[in-house]
Amino acid sequence: MTTIYDIAIIGGGPGGIGTAIEAAVHGVKNILLIDKADNHSNTIRKFYKANKRVDKDWKGSIVNIEGNIPFIDGTKETTLDFFDQLLDEKKIDTAFNTEVEKVVKDEDKNLFLITTAKRSFKAKSVVVTIGKMGKPNKPSYKIPPSIKEYVNYNLDKCSKGEKILVVGGGNSASEYAYELADEGNTVTLVYRKADFTRLNPENEDIIKAYNGQEKLRLKMNTDIISLENEQGKAKVNFTDGYHTIYDRIIYAIGGTSPIDFLKKCEIEVDEDGKPIHDEHYRTNVTCMYVAGDIAFNTGGSIAAALNHGYHIVNSYMRRNGKIYAHTDKVEEFFITNPQFKI
Repeated sequence: MTTIYDIAIIGGGPGGIGTAIEAAVHGVKNILLIDKADNHSNTIRKFYKANKRVDKDWKGSIVNIEGNIPFIDGTKETTLDFFDQLLDEKKIDTAFNTEVEKVVKDEDKNLFLITTAKRSFKAKSVVVTIGKMGKPNKPSYKIPPSIKEYVNYNLDKCSKGEKILVVGGGNSASEYAYELADEGNTVTLVYRKADFTRLNPENEDIIKAYNGQEKLRLKMNTDIISLENEQGKAKVNFTDGYHTIYDRIIYAIGGTSPIDFLKKCEIEVDEDGKPIHDEHYRTNVTCMYVAGDIAFNTGGSIAAALNHGYHIVNSYMRRNGKIYAHTDKVEEFFITNPQFKI
């Protein structure tokens, strides 16, 4: 955590890339792009077929490029090469294979602490540009349809006084477990390993203290074989030969739903779970912005997401008393590098 980033961007899709490049073009020095995938543009890499057309005007919606990135029609491959070249040229710091767990602002120091399983980062401003594609991981065994209403991947439908099984060994699982215990539920946390290996020290201390105080129960080195419907409740069969009936099961075995992540960043959301922001894409948290499909109904338009980055950096520059203008620096790069074609 020696570097304090001017802008940290969570999400390596077009909105994140657009924000990073616009910031670099205008002289922002320390820029960090974080993504849980092993590279940027994971949706394009994973879901687009080889040689798939990538059009600037997506699904008939004409989008004028407002910023400094000369995005044009191409294919999956040329689009990825284009983004690679931009990020390499502008020397953006990247942290791939890095899933952000939460973002907390220290108001006294006016800095954000970005927590991941691997390490933490500090930044003066944060842009959240995760897509809608992110979903919690689900178990490999079948969940009977008759008990699906009692199976959760977050805390949204939980009430008080329930007997609850939380499945997982990460920070989300531990936080779910002790929060539910504090609300008067009888909670068991089951984890397939004998020891926790991914918890931050604070969560590990809390979960072990709660176990010692019998506020919740830890069921370690145990996995689930199957689920059944037992008189309208969830019967869980464990690898240790025992079974138990629960009112509710909550899975926290990897992945985070967008609304859960926004709440962990302390971003206010509306009744539809969308982040609340102003016309400059600023959220209720000072110096925290949102971009891309998580906040806007762009329909997957890459050009629209790139424009979000333009407007966010525009707002960032004004907030810091600097002038933002359209430049030709990016275009100049392609003129002086004719070997790269888009």
